[in-house]
Amino acid sequence: MTDPSAPGKTTAVVAYITIVGCLIAITMNIEEKNEYARFHIRQAFGIHVLFHALAILMTYAGYAYLAIPIYLFYFVIWIFGFLQALNGSMKSLPLVGKYFQKWFTFIS
Repeated sequence: MTDPSAPGKTTAVVAYITIVGCLIAITMNIEEKNEYARFHIRQAFGIHVLFHALAILMTYAGYAYLAIPIYLFYFVIWIFGFLQALNGSMKSLPLVGKYFQKWFTFIS
């Protein structure tokens, strides 16, 4: 039995490896239009954008003491998403995943 996510699995995994990997995954999925890859690209893109936005916000607002919980949250949802991509699952990220699917519809 073949894994239904197999064609887009490499693209999905690449998406979680930094923001650059996410941009590479977007270009990898332009011609294929794999639904599995698209789902994980949106999740990964959201994780990376959220991380960078919060890091910039905390830096300029002076909330350095919030860095550890924010980074811990980022790491936990990144691990969750990465493992979902490796396992062939399309489970949304806790708390934020459904929003990422709605907000990043430009990723097709």
